[in-house]
Amino acid sequence: MSDIQIGASSWRRVEVGRVLKLESGSLAVIVEIIDHKRALVDGPSSDPKLATARTTVSFADTLLTPIVIENLPRGARTGAVKKAWEKAEVDAKWKESNWAKKALQQERRKSLTDFDRFKLMRLRKQRRFEERKALAKIKATA
Repeated sequence: MSDIQIGASSWRRVEVGRVLKLESGSLAVIVEIIDHKRALVDGPSSDPKLATARTTVSFADTLLTPIVIENLPRGARTGAVKKAWEKAEVDAKWKESNWAKKALQQERRKSLTDFDRFKLMRLRKQRRFEERKALAKIKATA
């Protein structure tokens, strides 16, 4: 007979210590699971845009992130959550994530003026011209 190894799935689970992205764009960590639809969360981020006051949220209004704060006790108070948040370096992990990078890019694009968009268009045209020139040079030598 062959050995069968049974292990937990790597899928993101709702668990105490799991960091959530709320609809507002802020971050929070699950402190206590109330029922199958709601949880008590707290988000003591050092970035004011990402901070969340201690509140209950519906899982329908959140997204689970791959970031987990290990060994966070159930029902931990705000001070303990803040210490665990800083120890786990959640803010740094979030800034490295693709979600945060994409949100930053969208924010920058929203703040562009007409003239900035025009300059961006000219730079794209210039880059495309240089790429096509280099490709034509390679084709000519081949």
